[in-house]
Amino acid sequence: MLASTLSKICFTICPLCSNRISGVMKRNLHGGDKVFINGVNMYFEKVGIGEHGLLLLPGALGSTKTDFGPQLKKLNRKAFTIIGWDPRGYGQSRPPNKVFTTDFLQNDAEDAALLMKELGYEKYSLLGWSDGANVAAILSAKYPERVRKLVVWGGNSFITPEELEIYKKVRDVANWSPAMKQPMVDVYGEETFIKLWHDWVDIFVKMFKGKSGNVDLYMNELKKIKAQTLIVHGDKDAMVPKFQAEYLHKNIQGSRLVSWDDGKHNLHLKFADRFNALVEEFLSKDFSKL
Repeated sequence: MLASTLSKICFTICPLCSNRISGVMKRNLHGGDKVFINGVNMYFEKVGIGEHGLLLLPGALGSTKTDFGPQLKKLNRKAFTIIGWDPRGYGQSRPPNKVFTTDFLQNDAEDAALLMKELGYEKYSLLGWSDGANVAAILSAKYPERVRKLVVWGGNSFITPEELEIYKKVRDVANWSPAMKQPMVDVYGEETFIKLWHDWVDIFVKMFKGKSGNVDLYMNELKKIKAQTLIVHGDKDAMVPKFQAEYLHKNIQGSRLVSWDDGKHNLHLKFADRFNALVEEFLSKDFSKL
């Protein structure tokens, strides 16, 4: 049973300051640049020429390299300017490595808002996956005037004790298959990846200390979201139950929920063309016509 659960879940979990030049440092790191935000030089990639800015927010330990290849390559570059970034302590936004605190999602949201401000965007849309969905929702609630549209999938505004048990089961990466583990090892090296992954799981364990029920991540913030919102859920998602997507839908005013019966946690990678088409239509038109 554990091996089956792991196979379903793990596949988806997937000194520079002196070089700073007017905020953004021009560097040839896989076609990306870095921008100095709150003491850290954060890596981002930007493609496209469209007026509509679109920020991609990755999942746990995620980066442009691991999480959004099909979106950076295939989303409409004439309609959108697509920006992928590595959050603080992830991917190429190191050193330092991520330090997980109980408010790390809120801190990432603030970094994302500062990144887009530094890049010159007053208004923009957000695409957030998993942890990135949570960061995108938090940002949208805190700065509703800045967010044009919001697309989230694989996110959760709270965690149940049952979900925490899922996290605990995948903590030991020795149980992961090479195909599941290798992309993260390629980015971090094995030792750093294992430590970061353990730290990610352990921060949620810490949040549950002394609690008998669910842990609230940002439930009360959902009512503050004003952007038109599309929530996508894969019914085969082994990491995030459908009730999480339904809760977001119920509590984000005017939001739309689209469920795919064949979708898993990584539906934007598994079904990239279908996902990209849905997103492009939502961002370009009145979502009520989808």
